[in-house]
Amino acid sequence: MNSATDMFEPLHAEDPQTVAGYRLAARLGAGGMGRVYLSHTPGGRPVAIKVVRPELAEDPAFRRRFRREVVAARRVRGAYTAEVIDADADAVPPWLATLYVPGPSLSEAVAQRGPLPVPAVLWLMAGVAEALQAIHAEGIVHRDLKPSNVLLASDGPRVIDFGISTASDTTAPTATGSTIGTPQYMAPEQALAGETTAATDVFALGQTAAFAALGEPLYGTGPSMTVLFRIVHSSPDLSRLPEELQPLLARCLAADPEERATPTEIVEWCRKQLGEDADDTSGGGPAIWREVLGPEVVVPDPAPTPVAGPAPYPASAHVTPIDWGPKPVTPEERRRRGRRAAVIITTLTVIGTLMVGSLVWLLVDAAQKVRRDEAAAAASSRSPSPAASGASGSPTGGKAAAGPASGAPKSPEPSKPPTPVPYPGVRLGEENSIDIKEPVERKDGDRGGDIRLECDRLDCDLTSDTSVMTTMYGKAGSANYDTCRRYGEVAKPHAIPLAAVASGTEICVRRSSGEVAMFVVQIESNTRLAGLPSWLTMDMTVWRTP
Repeated sequence: MNSATDMFEPLHAEDPQTVAGYRLAARLGAGGMGRVYLSHTPGGRPVAIKVVRPELAEDPAFRRRFRREVVAARRVRGAYTAEVIDADADAVPPWLATLYVPGPSLSEAVAQRGPLPVPAVLWLMAGVAEALQAIHAEGIVHRDLKPSNVLLASDGPRVIDFGISTASDTTAPTATGSTIGTPQYMAPEQALAGETTAATDVFALGQTAAFAALGEPLYGTGPSMTVLFRIVHSSPDLSRLPEELQPLLARCLAADPEERATPTEIVEWCRKQLGEDADDTSGGGPAIWREVLGPEVVVPDPAPTPVAGPAPYPASAHVTPIDWGPKPVTPEERRRRGRRAAVIITTLTVIGTLMVGSLVWLLVDAAQKVRRDEAAAAASSRSPSPAASGASGSPTGGKAAAGPASGAPKSPEPSKPPTPVPYPGVRLGEENSIDIKEPVERKDGDRGGDIRLECDRLDCDLTSDTSVMTTMYGKAGSANYDTCRRYGEVAKPHAIPLAAVASGTEICVRRSSGEVAMFVVQIESNTRLAGLPSWLTMDMTVWRTP
């Protein structure tokens, strides 16, 4: 796990060689927002370059959120965070660079070596809590803290992807549907689409620490809805955890956000449990991480600067090729040449036939055109001219032929194409509805909008009395104004079962009055069987005529 071959993947043919002057050395992985590469600063410091997926970059709303979140994330400075050192939200595609952490993620370390010992878990919680202090101080809530977003370096943990996940998770995904958070590490209020605060990250820290101590998620695995139901309706079973960790994790995992420990309290509690080792960083924390991580990670060297055309031989070995003359032709080679010649002759014959046929058709068509022109000229010579007709039969005399009649219709001015107007994060539940008109989101029990969520005891449907809806299948991101308009003209009104949609599903909507819209599902919570209200959040685009 800690060798270069395990952690670094060679660049693929489709990968760029450089990003904004950073030469890429290897692949590091991929996530919901894009692909991550290893690079180096001009001074040789390794950095991780995250390149945004092109389909996300095409969304103006994403770029605005990405730009805002990058500005906030660059202000975060903490000993246990991977700092954002460079970014460009206006590039094609957008990208950002963070300091590279030479170590595996917590999820990789546990998968390779098993659960962490209690002292390592305490050091882990203290470090991540200190990182949350720095992140929350800048007004950022991580919202997706989990083992794969905690990297383990030789001197302690590093929290990554803080703030940036907000930009991608609330944007219409067109390749893979991303959700706000990971089900196994969500807080109850997050699972119910409630307000996320700093306490939400503390709940995720408790779950992440429990994973480190157990080697598996505290609330188990399985379908997302099953896990979320356990988080919302059951208390965690802490009896499986080491006794030393149970009091602190109980406070972190309190159902009420107000009752959870703060990051400052977590740091103080961990230091108290570590005792003298908390101040002895030369022999405490680092020694534990070396035990957990094993051999030190070997980071590949910076990518070499390309030369202007590779030489066929090393510079120290100039060899003059020997001309051995033409090779003898074998019988098999003569047969291959004969077959190629036959194919070429046949192809040329077909092409010649087509060209002759086309030439004959053009000549016949030209002759017919000449005859039509001659007949039209003869007919014109036999009829009165427009000017003469106007002079004798028009009340205005010859002036009628000078220009268009006063009552003639004017040529219509070209209409402007509809403008896409984004509405990110629109929530539709059993208690509200959505309108194509402004305001799009009806709240407080208003069910009179164009789109509603109708539920019975077992399931829910997206329904409408004013619009037709069509679920778009195929390549994500293919739905646009033209496709939605065409499908809306032929589609019939119908209900779309909530069970048939998932994160990333694209739904075209056309109102009876002609307006066209598109929904991209972000989160779908179909929990009727569990006794919970169902809901979904969507990024909505409405094409409005200027």
